[in-house]
Amino acid sequence: MKERVQKLIAERGVCSRRTAEKLIEEGRVRVNGRRVALGAQAAKTDVITIDGTRIAGKRQPPVYLLVHKPRGYVTTASDERGRKTVMELAGDVPERVYPVGRLDMASEGLLLLTNDGRLAKVLTHPSGGVVKEYHVTVLGDAEKALPMIQEGITLDDGFTARPVGVRVVRTFDGKTVLSIQLTEGHNREVRRICEAAGLTVRRLVRVAIGKLKLEGIAVGKCRPATYSEVKYLNSLTERSEESELK
Repeated sequence: MKERVQKLIAERGVCSRRTAEKLIEEGRVRVNGRRVALGAQAAKTDVITIDGTRIAGKRQPPVYLLVHKPRGYVTTASDERGRKTVMELAGDVPERVYPVGRLDMASEGLLLLTNDGRLAKVLTHPSGGVVKEYHVTVLGDAEKALPMIQEGITLDDGFTARPVGVRVVRTFDGKTVLSIQLTEGHNREVRRICEAAGLTVRRLVRVAIGKLKLEGIAVGKCRPATYSEVKYLNSLTERSEESELK
């Protein structure tokens, strides 16, 4: 039985399926010595190479780590400028994992590290429908901004952001904490939504990814996903695959 090459690459923990697709488009992937195009299929016994290096032949055991990212860390596996990366928070993990989605350097909160490429695609693509919740502390007239954000707000690049939920969490010392829920992950979307609505962002924390919650994870620490969390993540992948078959 053959499967798409990008799926096999993702299953073996090399990178996410989306990244694998980009590698294929760039002509960096070969199957049994032949360069492949996007959409090509391969058997699990075929030899797949990226930039001439053969990838592991067996699927790595799935790993799911929940991380509380502090400010000052970049959400990448490595950084050419020598900045601290979220991988430094993962501890001693024998399997190769990578961050799913992004939180910019100044943002905090929940981040998932995994080697499950199929799940990564579900969590990052808007079609997956997974809601991410952010608590953003702002200065400005939140009462005026709230209906603007709820109705959908056009950003400076023409993209119209449409949060699936917006509410006031609390107010204190002249500041307002808003809960903003999104299913897409447009570049710096939460910050830009607030700026477009006339608000100044003081702090941004992602508190949830679907049913995964930040609560209970200390800043800068990580923990493995619980049995029920893994079961939930697997259900997201299964639901997505069933949808693709229809």
